[in-house]
Amino acid sequence: MAVPALAHGHDRPRSLPLREVRTRLTQLVAMAELTDTVTLVTRDGDPRPIAAIVPASAARNAAQARADADRVAAVTAGWARRLDETHRQSAHRHAAELRAVTDALAEAWAELDRRAAPGGDPALARLRAAHADLLRD
Repeated sequence: MAVPALAHGHDRPRSLPLREVRTRLTQLVAMAELTDTVTLVTRDGDPRPIAAIVPASAARNAAQARADADRVAAVTAGWARRLDETHRQSAHRHAAELRAVTDALAEAWAELDRRAAPGGDPALARLRAAHADLLRD
């Protein structure tokens, strides 16, 4: 027969072969409507379900769950696109800012080289070495 859809004591709904479902369809639909039972329909001789008779509320809930999942997937995809674009823009902006800082440092070193001969000031030599290390990384 069929089992209640909302009953927690049952592991799974019962199955009925298609031949029996044809003869008892009105009764099975009434049971689904009145007692929230679910009946799985199988092909005669094959235990695998091919269809189910479920209460309308369960069908609506399943359809709503699919619609909710579709909406979540669409929103997630939208946010992923926005994050990718923001990351791309940030990387582009970061590269431009890094180039600007590198150019400014090169100008500063050129000016220092004009004003003080390399190797004349030990503090300046250490700073120059640290800067060279940064450029290698």
